[in-house]
Amino acid sequence: MSYILADIAEKIGAVVQGDGQCEILSIATLAGASSGQIAFLANSKYSDQLVTTHASAVIVTEADAEKCQTNALVMGNPYMGYALVAQLLDTTPKPAHSIHASAAIDDGAIIGEGVTIGANAVIEAGVNIANGVSIGAGTFIGIGAQIGANSSIWSNVSIYHGVVIGKNCSVHANTVIGSDGFGYANNNGSWVKIPQLGTVIIGDNVEIGASTTIDRGALGDTIINNGVILDNQIQIAHNVVIGENTAMAACSVIAGSTEVGKNCVIAGLVGINGHISIADNCVFTGMTMVTKAISEPGVYSSGMPCQPNKEWHKNNARIKKLESLTKRLSTVEKELSQLK
Repeated sequence: MSYILADIAEKIGAVVQGDGQCEILSIATLAGASSGQIAFLANSKYSDQLVTTHASAVIVTEADAEKCQTNALVMGNPYMGYALVAQLLDTTPKPAHSIHASAAIDDGAIIGEGVTIGANAVIEAGVNIANGVSIGAGTFIGIGAQIGANSSIWSNVSIYHGVVIGKNCSVHANTVIGSDGFGYANNNGSWVKIPQLGTVIIGDNVEIGASTTIDRGALGDTIINNGVILDNQIQIAHNVVIGENTAMAACSVIAGSTEVGKNCVIAGLVGINGHISIADNCVFTGMTMVTKAISEPGVYSSGMPCQPNKEWHKNNARIKKLESLTKRLSTVEKELSQLK
């Protein structure tokens, strides 16, 4: 696979500076690129590498283009240019390339045109798989589940009964969608299971990372809206709703029946409490603990940065004294007020 620079420019909306017939075979970093490769500069503090790079071409802004010693594609957002070129030059194989003889497909399943299914996959009755879907080896798709056109389901994914996945989605290996939510009633110290009778509905253009778990709803549904991107090892509990284009990084968790707005960014190791709502356009930095509803857009943080162990112990001891210090301060303020 290769492109000439002029064709790449047309596809990503850039302007060629230099030889538009230059052949590009792959993409690399500025420091690591060689002949036949294209690189990008998204941060001007690395602009000195424009002089030393061996790339055949570099994606740059107009401000950095004059420093470039090789061919360039000039555009306003080089990082977006990198993303688009990476899509053009992507060599990732599909999860499967045919319908393998060992795949167990129920006669009652509907399989669209151009569907590929890997070895030892199991497709149960009533499943509807649309055109162009690719399903990796060892994946299980339960009764009545639906998968939209051109979605990719990687190896060893478990999709439970009745789950609905939209078009152009990507679900990475070992993810579980539609497992039971954590629903129990307490009967004098014994736990009584509550059957989880809802499902999971996933919109279009959603990406779900490896080993992520999305629980089915208890009565209503767990809903992941269009354009959401979820990293690896995330837990989404029952009846959670995530708004369009929200991004969530690895090892973060959302407890049951919480609604997260559109265009939010949830960094790694964030914990969000159950039965609350989060406004659109909120950003939560790493290790933030969200215990109450958030009604205003903005950037929210919590958690303690790491510090030397001795220093942490000292500060922790001081925190334990905050209550008594507060009372003493209140007493001093009253005494000062009386003196005035």
